[in-house]
Amino acid sequence: MRIALTVLLLIISNIVMTYAWYGSLRRPGEAVDHGNWWKLILCSWGVAFFEYCFLVPGNHIGRSAGLSLAQLKIMQEVITLSVFVPFMLFFMGEHWKWDYLWAFLCVLGAVFFVNREALMAS
Repeated sequence: MRIALTVLLLIISNIVMTYAWYGSLRRPGEAVDHGNWWKLILCSWGVAFFEYCFLVPGNHIGRSAGLSLAQLKIMQEVITLSVFVPFMLFFMGEHWKWDYLWAFLCVLGAVFFVNREALMAS
């Protein structure tokens, strides 16, 4: 149950952080053209605060559930890609490339290797 809660909190934190990092790129020239970098930075920091409200407890709950730091990090990377790809395709309107799938499969390989001992024991 605590691992499921960890995953849920990390998914929420990734949704928020993906928007904080990349949401402003939907109209990339506006801040540059008008010299409003500081507004983008403050807005992103404001959004990132809420990301940390989910990330920090998620990591602590996962660690207390027995996940190693490597397992937490690899889990975070898989969740990041799982959130980022739909964001990139549907929100930002980028086009799909098959290389994205192959790269994602490599990350899933990392999930296997970081959890191999636990998988083999069961």
